[in-house]
Amino acid sequence: MIVLLFSLILFSLSFGKIFYAKWDDVVSPIMLEYVKRNIAKAEKENGTLFILELNTPGGLETSMRQIIQEFQKTPLPVVVYVYPPGGRAASAGAIITASADIAAMAPGTNIGAAHPVQVSGEKMEEAVKEKALQDMLAFVRSIAKEKGRNPEVLEKMVKESISLTPDEALREGVIDLIAVDKTDLLKKLDGRKVKKHGKEIIIKTSGLPVVDVQESLRESFLKIITNPTVAYMLLLIGFYGIFFELYNPGSIIPGAVGVVSLLLGLYGLGVIGINWLGLLLILAGLLLLVLELITPTFGGLAIAGIIALAIGSLVLIGPDSPYGDIPLSVIVTMVFATAFFFLVAGRLGLKAQKRKKMTGYEELIGEEGEAMVDFEGGKGKVFIKGEIWNAISKDDIKKGERVLVEEVKGLTLYVKKI
Repeated sequence: MIVLLFSLILFSLSFGKIFYAKWDDVVSPIMLEYVKRNIAKAEKENGTLFILELNTPGGLETSMRQIIQEFQKTPLPVVVYVYPPGGRAASAGAIITASADIAAMAPGTNIGAAHPVQVSGEKMEEAVKEKALQDMLAFVRSIAKEKGRNPEVLEKMVKESISLTPDEALREGVIDLIAVDKTDLLKKLDGRKVKKHGKEIIIKTSGLPVVDVQESLRESFLKIITNPTVAYMLLLIGFYGIFFELYNPGSIIPGAVGVVSLLLGLYGLGVIGINWLGLLLILAGLLLLVLELITPTFGGLAIAGIIALAIGSLVLIGPDSPYGDIPLSVIVTMVFATAFFFLVAGRLGLKAQKRKKMTGYEELIGEEGEAMVDFEGGKGKVFIKGEIWNAISKDDIKKGERVLVEEVKGLTLYVKKI
């Protein structure tokens, strides 16, 4: 039995495994980390083929280039499969697909629209835009030559932002095959030949185990905080927490939550790529709301703050960002919630801070009373809130005169004549 088990293990190791990864998000540093980690895992664990199921609107050029470098470095054949139906490999995703040793698509998907854009939404100068375009064109020509793709069509994807259906992409020599699903893909890959690092490799899939690789906890978490809506809300929550801590020193938890949220929000927005004018307008809006709270101007600063906050939120994410934008409903909700927090909740908090303490004898400070006797040597008795107290005063106080409590020490009140 042990010999049989050992033989089965050796048999499985000798024939290798297929590693199957999935990415359904933007091309980002997180995707790079995911691809890099799993290619290394496949190489280490006797993998013979790495497949990446892809559905992406595009993303960062820097991450795209580094992912393609990982494809080129690995000795394993790499397959990129655009899936599911309704999915796409747009922009940077189109170039990643074309750079694979075998490019495949599912029916109902599309590929293309790879014209370089400024993710932050800021306008590029014409000279800079042209340089970026020519650089990308040279890059796709290089990929086309290495992988045997159609360079003219790839260039049109970049220059003219054309997008192709699977049938068009196959006919134009942009992809190698069309597969309806994962099972069909593995069947059609079996026996195909690819050239890698100067060697011809025959792909074998029949009978080999398929290892479905998952995102790590870290990668899943980073995907969440790089969602524009989540990053935007974390940014504002961060300001709430820090503001609350500043006006209620010693609370600790609001301040800690605020700092962590602010840092996570800034990290997420930094990865996404933002319009810095939008961020500055948000900061200016919050500052104006704080100033309105501290030095009331009958709403002038508050209105200016709300307008700045709303405009900053609207332009924070560029319209061409593959990460998507922040829904208008979220912006409206957060702007009004922020205004309420600072102008209503914040003002109530300040009033509560200014209100005199109402515990023990300290509640007598500021109260008025009546002298029960003439003060002699600065000492006498006063009647306050239904009680008679010993009192001390620097004033010459006569019986029946009104007094005001300034301080309480033990059972003695320090008063002055009103």
